[in-house]
Amino acid sequence: MTSVSPDAGETPKVVLHWLEVSRSHRILWFFEEIGLSYELKTYKRTTEGLAPQELKKVDPLGKSPVVEIFPPDSTKPIVLAESAAIVEYFCDYYGRWLVPPRYPDGKDGQIGGETEAWLRYRRFMHYAEGSIMPLMLLGVIVNRIRSSPVPFFIKPIVTGVANKIEASFLQRNFKTHYDFLEHQLATAPDGGNFLCGKDLTAADIMMSFPLEAGESRSGLTKEQYPRVWAYLDKLHDREAYKRAVASIVEREGEFKTTL
Repeated sequence: MTSVSPDAGETPKVVLHWLEVSRSHRILWFFEEIGLSYELKTYKRTTEGLAPQELKKVDPLGKSPVVEIFPPDSTKPIVLAESAAIVEYFCDYYGRWLVPPRYPDGKDGQIGGETEAWLRYRRFMHYAEGSIMPLMLLGVIVNRIRSSPVPFFIKPIVTGVANKIEASFLQRNFKTHYDFLEHQLATAPDGGNFLCGKDLTAADIMMSFPLEAGESRSGLTKEQYPRVWAYLDKLHDREAYKRAVASIVEREGEFKTTL
């Protein structure tokens, strides 16, 4: 894909380092959505489910997503990590249409004058990682504790600890967040089907990964939260999302959202 904003200047070389079952897939989708040319490098997780060591050659933390940008007039790449930072950076140049207008006419620069769509956008750009994703990660840890190989006489204790965390913390918090999301979708601006209104935003792209994780980790169902599940289906039905999936299937032979 090569369509770019006419005021963005010459398009630099962009390399996306994509790791299976990770946040990086939403960056691949995002690049397809904004029509950015990019080079894709894919990685498999280790047998322990971790990112491979070679990613540390790109960024010291060795995580994904990480993006390298090679400006035409520089020999040293810009390295971007963290999903929201990557998305916001490229929205500034090629994806401004994925950011709702901040102010209505006549209220530019006024604190409190922002549109509801923009306020939702700003919240969900950070909510995706700051609020709901930690629950998904804790769910993974609890499942690993439950299935960890321990002597049979310790197994009831280990299972009991995992069950206690799930019952006393995870289940109630999952319900709180899914209640919130169901209400947000029911009250989207202008009766829209996306979180910020009628149009897709970068915040919707950010929300895709935690909700994909929630399909298997939350313990909640489509019947309980029909709007949340319909919303995720709507995201998956985007042509750009389908192109991103097809690209991985072509390279890796399959695409999956859980390990």
